[in-house]
Amino acid sequence: MSRYSEEVPADDEREAPCKAIDLIINARPRDLGGFSVRRVLPYARRRMVGPFIFFDHIGPAVFEPGKGIDVRPHPHINLATLTWLFDGGLRHRDSLGTDMVIRPGAVNWMTAGRGIAHSERTDDGDREAGHRLHGIQSWVALPDEHEEADPGFFHHTPNELPTLTSDGGAALTLIAGEAYGVESPVQHLSPLFYLQAEMEAGTTLAAPDNYTERAIYVVFGEVEIDGAAVREGEMAVLGENAPVRVLAKDRTRLMLLGGEPVGERKIWWNYVSSRPDRIEQAKRDWTAAAQDGFPEGGPFTLPPGEHEHIPLPDDG
Repeated sequence: MSRYSEEVPADDEREAPCKAIDLIINARPRDLGGFSVRRVLPYARRRMVGPFIFFDHIGPAVFEPGKGIDVRPHPHINLATLTWLFDGGLRHRDSLGTDMVIRPGAVNWMTAGRGIAHSERTDDGDREAGHRLHGIQSWVALPDEHEEADPGFFHHTPNELPTLTSDGGAALTLIAGEAYGVESPVQHLSPLFYLQAEMEAGTTLAAPDNYTERAIYVVFGEVEIDGAAVREGEMAVLGENAPVRVLAKDRTRLMLLGGEPVGERKIWWNYVSSRPDRIEQAKRDWTAAAQDGFPEGGPFTLPPGEHEHIPLPDDG
């Protein structure tokens, strides 16, 4: 939804407060014009958690009637995007012809592969009535063998996603990947897990322990991990192989994420790739497509119904 920046103020992290936590990252506010996001990944000292390379906490934002989000068509390569909303809606259009409004509890998974363009806008009904928007947008780096896969879009309704209750009383929704012996139907191309946990004060949750890299993000509320407090807007990057039990100090919503590393990735604007030359090619492709009017059959085309685009940023 927004351009990546590596600028990291010195107070955006806390050193490991206990053996179970390697690092606590504080989300950094970013004003996107009319609404804000809190950016967590990538971070200077922790660019990825498993294959997750981008993690934005959107809002909560309240839009008056007539107002909304208009993210014009822009390109992606070599990654997948995953949108998860708590409130509101976003209308997704892409160059495959997809036109879908996502609502809370549903999943939009877009595989960019060799290249795709998409837009994200407030739906007309929401814009007319006024609305609230709150959610998480993340990017998943694709493994080497799938970086140039065919682009694709997959939508899953809330009743398609597995739900379960932890032995300590946390209500879980498995958004993508595998955890606790169950698997989400959402397409994934490398070992990963992505969960939402709703916890009341006093409930507990054991973090998945069969992945190399793991993290917990607090959407609201506060939890305790091995005696250390983790609060709203903080991501606790967990130690490898460390058993972790989470205790909710009050009513709390968490996102749990991680998986197996896919290797070093470069990120520039909306492009992610294992190969710097591939990002340079994608820059040229987007500029050339814009100059030629986004012709059919080219490396990038516009979503149907869209007639504008975000130009390639200046390298500076």
